[in-house]
Amino acid sequence: MARGRTKAALREPVTRDRAVQVAVGLADAGGLESLSMRKLAQELGVEAMSLYYHVKGKDDIIDGMVDVVFGEIVLPSPGDDWKAAMRERAESARAVLARHPWAIALMRSTPGAETLKHLDATIGCLRGAGFSPAMAGHAMSLLDSYVDGFALQEAALPLDAAGAMNEATEDILAQQQMMSHAFPHLAEIAETYILQPGYAFGNEFRFGLQVILEGIEAAHASEDL
Repeated sequence: MARGRTKAALREPVTRDRAVQVAVGLADAGGLESLSMRKLAQELGVEAMSLYYHVKGKDDIIDGMVDVVFGEIVLPSPGDDWKAAMRERAESARAVLARHPWAIALMRSTPGAETLKHLDATIGCLRGAGFSPAMAGHAMSLLDSYVDGFALQEAALPLDAAGAMNEATEDILAQQQMMSHAFPHLAEIAETYILQPGYAFGNEFRFGLQVILEGIEAAHASEDL
């Protein structure tokens, strides 16, 4: 009996959730441009047209993929220290976007259940700490803009496995020397900072995040005066 089963019978059933998860894997491997309904159907082992029994179309798939990404980001809890919670959330979001760089430009698209849950919990944490609705909005907008922008820059830079960009910086220095020291300030920061042992571009994230959190803290304190 078992030998008589067809591949179709043994295949895992196609659902929207499964299609979305497979689509995330495809985008992780080849970028969003590599994702098509035809390729997704092939990965699922079905005909392309049959996918439309489970999803509305590619936009529906992408909305679901963004929701998956939001679901991987650490969720603040009621009563958490707001500053520690926002730091953990930001660091988690950066790590998640490093795993799914295709999602960076899509994180503010049509929100799904996980996205709304995440945003509501973040606002709830800030409101629980005494932030006004406006200040909570300011804080979340500022933090999200910073995380998204840093993740985009990090994805574009030629970083090695340790997060350094020695090769690219050395190329810049070589070009500078050939151009008769045309860029002395660039050379200075490369030689005295970026090319020093232990440098990693990711450390810039923590510095910037700390500055932003302190700025939000000061703005929140002045709001209470």
